[in-house]
Amino acid sequence: MSLLVAAVPCMNVSLAEPLAAKTSEADMYKPAPIPDRIILNWNGDPATTQAVTWRTDVSITAPQAQIAVAEDSTAFKDKAVTIMAVSSSEVQGNQPYTAKFHTVRFEHLIPNTKYVYRVGDGVNWSEWFEFSTASDKAEPFSFLYIGDIQHDILEHGSRVIRRAYSDHPEAKFIIHAGDLVDRGDADEQWGEWFKAGGWINGMVPSIATPGNHEYERIEPGAKKGLSPYWRPQFALPENGPAGLEETVYYTDYQGMRIISLNTNTKFVKLDTQAAWLEQVLANNPNQWTVLTFHHPIFANSPDRDNAEVREKLLPLIEKYNVDLVLQGHDHSYARGHIDNLTPGTNGQSAGSGTVFVVSFAGTHMKELSDKNWTDNGAQVDHSLANTQLYQIIRVDGGVMKYEAHTATGSLFDGFEIHKSPSGEKQISPLLSSP
Repeated sequence: MSLLVAAVPCMNVSLAEPLAAKTSEADMYKPAPIPDRIILNWNGDPATTQAVTWRTDVSITAPQAQIAVAEDSTAFKDKAVTIMAVSSSEVQGNQPYTAKFHTVRFEHLIPNTKYVYRVGDGVNWSEWFEFSTASDKAEPFSFLYIGDIQHDILEHGSRVIRRAYSDHPEAKFIIHAGDLVDRGDADEQWGEWFKAGGWINGMVPSIATPGNHEYERIEPGAKKGLSPYWRPQFALPENGPAGLEETVYYTDYQGMRIISLNTNTKFVKLDTQAAWLEQVLANNPNQWTVLTFHHPIFANSPDRDNAEVREKLLPLIEKYNVDLVLQGHDHSYARGHIDNLTPGTNGQSAGSGTVFVVSFAGTHMKELSDKNWTDNGAQVDHSLANTQLYQIIRVDGGVMKYEAHTATGSLFDGFEIHKSPSGEKQISPLLSSP
C-alpha cells in the first residue's frame, strides 16, 4: 500500500502582500442606535436599587429600560415594567464623533431577588441581562478586586477579567482600583475596557475608583481633569464631599462598608476627604470595612512615595482598624501590614491590624521593591512582579478569606481574617512563603 501525502502550498508571510487593512479606531468604536457599553453600578442601597448605564449615538431621544423578576420561561417579558432614563449626557473624547450615555435607576426592588432587564429606546433593544439584589441582612458573599489594566486592555487585560469571572461566577461585584485606561479622554481605550468585560459588566456591578490616568489627556497641552467619560458612563453613589461626586463615596453591602477615595493629589485636596472619611468610619454599623483608592499607602516602586496619602489617611485607617485596603498604581503585587504585629510563620503576619494590598492586571510591568514599606514601618508578606493577577475575597460572618490568583487561575497568595464580635482580629496565611 502506498501512502499519499498532499502537498500544502505555503506562503512566506514576511514577503506576502497584506491581506487586510486595519480597521480605524474611529470606525471600530463609533456609537450606533443599538445600546453598547452596558454596565451595572449602585448609587443607592444594593438590596433595593440598581443602576444601569449604556451608550448610543446622539439620535436616541427616549432612552429607557425594562425590568422584571426573573422566571424560568420567557413569560417575564409580558410583566416587564418600563423605566425611563434619569439622565443622558453627550460626550466627545479624542475621536471625531459624539456619543450619548444614558442612566436608568431601578428602585423599590425586592432584596435577595434575581431580576432581568434590557435597555434601549423602545425599538432598538439590548439582550436581556440578569442581576441579583443584595440581601438586607449580613449574609455570606464574595467579590472580585482588579488592579490597573491601563495598557493593552482588550488584548491582555480581557483574559484577567474573564478568568476571574469564569473561576468565580458567584462574585457579587467587582472593585477596580484605578487606571482602567491610559488616557481619560481616549474613547477607543474605554471601548477596549468595556469590550474586555463584555456582558460581565451588565451582570455584575462595578465599584470603580479613579486613578491618575483617568485624569490624563490625549491632546498635548490640554488641561488635566477627571475623564469626561467617568460620570456619564458610571452611576456611582453621590454621598461623598461636594465636588467629588462619584469618585469619593461609600456603599454598604451585606455587613461590609466599601469606601472609595480619590488620591489624585494634584487635582484633589485630601483634607476634605479625610474629614469625610472619619465621619464615615466613625458611624459605620457594618462588621467589615474595605477602603479602595489608587495611590498606595506603601509604594511598591522604589522611586515612589505617596507621602501625602500616607500622612492624611493612615492615621484614620489605624484609628478605626480598617480591615482591608485595596490599591493599584505600582504595576506589581504586594501584600503586607504595619510592622507592629506578632510575627507569624513563614514570614507571614499573625495578629490584629489592617492588611494593605497593591495589585496589577495589566502589561506595563514595573520594578518591585519593599523599600517604601520598610522605610515607613510596614512589612511585605507576599510580593510578585511581572505577573497579571486578580483577587477574590469571600466574607462569611466573622471570617474574611482573601485569595490572589494569576491570569491562568493559579493561587499565588492568600490569608484569612477571623474577627470576634468585639472587633479583635487574627490574620493567618493560606500558603507558605514562596
